[in-house]
Amino acid sequence: MTQLIDVPAGLKGVAAAETSIGDVRGAEGFYHYRQYDAAELARGRTFEEAWHLVHAGELPDVAQLAEFAKRTAARRALTPRVARALPAIAELAASDRPLQNLRAAYELVALDQGMKPWLDVSAEDLADQAIVTTAVFPTLVAALYRHSTGKSPVGPREDLGHAANYLYMLDGREPDPARARALETYLISTIDHGFNNSTFTGRVVASSGADLGSAVIAALGALSGPLHGGAPSRVLDMLDEIGTPGRADAWIRGALARGEVIMGFGHPVYRATDPRDILLRQVAEELGSPRLDLAKAVTTSARAAFAELKPGVPLPANVELYAALVLEAAGLPRELFTPTFAVSRVVGWTAHIVEQAGHNKIIRPSARYTGPEPRSGLW
Repeated sequence: MTQLIDVPAGLKGVAAAETSIGDVRGAEGFYHYRQYDAAELARGRTFEEAWHLVHAGELPDVAQLAEFAKRTAARRALTPRVARALPAIAELAASDRPLQNLRAAYELVALDQGMKPWLDVSAEDLADQAIVTTAVFPTLVAALYRHSTGKSPVGPREDLGHAANYLYMLDGREPDPARARALETYLISTIDHGFNNSTFTGRVVASSGADLGSAVIAALGALSGPLHGGAPSRVLDMLDEIGTPGRADAWIRGALARGEVIMGFGHPVYRATDPRDILLRQVAEELGSPRLDLAKAVTTSARAAFAELKPGVPLPANVELYAALVLEAAGLPRELFTPTFAVSRVVGWTAHIVEQAGHNKIIRPSARYTGPEPRSGLW
């Protein structure tokens, strides 16, 4: 009989693999990509620089950045075979299911690219599949959204940065630099975050030797759960319901009395302040979110209520609260908040999939059986 080792529910605190991509130090309120502070990267670098860092292991110099930006921008366009199928996908999923839209459309990209199990492709081909996947994600999201709202897609532009091009494809207008930079800061800040639910899911699938597309689709499935990727849009729903700063305290205490979750607070890893909360609050202030006073009132009231009603339980504000304000102020409809998160996190997913392929051992844990004892015979 195999000796089993009991682990915490949800594998909390269990090191399931080794990675050189990044880490989250929850007690310190800090996270990093490779050897760089992720929040500082989001403040001072472009999305392409952070993308290069996560995949290549180093920040690019001027020449490397120019080559990488040119290479990735050239992979944004969809092939005619994929583009022709998008109206039917958009019709089936409608505008209220954009993540399912993306998942179905990306499956076509994986088929169109002829993605095979990574055991059967070279490391160079796998890395190229990762580039294609990340490059087309915003194109798919924007095209599907426009189809679902009765508009024709806007093709990508190779002369715009990743974030600016995404906004351009959504509304057909070149965005002003402040909006583009705000979105870029958000995207960089959410590229990777340890062995979160979707990243771990992608690595589990990749560990079987599956193709990169299948692993990414599995990660998208994990992201569709509201406990992982769906909170920013729910933050705006909460703020809509509260209405004004003066109603924040009563609303929050009432919600806690009913046992409801306060969106935008608490995190499975952070015990200190989530650094993304600090970063994106600053971005929301600079961009001029109309909900800023309300969000600050909610933060103050929530902290006071938690301290009184849940003493000893750390519930700091997390990334979703001010991320919602930044995404809204940048011009994104709330139904695209989670797909936009995927536009960013796919950089991390694909980096982890490639890393898993480079040092693979199939992930196959055991479970402790708690059902009835087996009988000695069938009857």
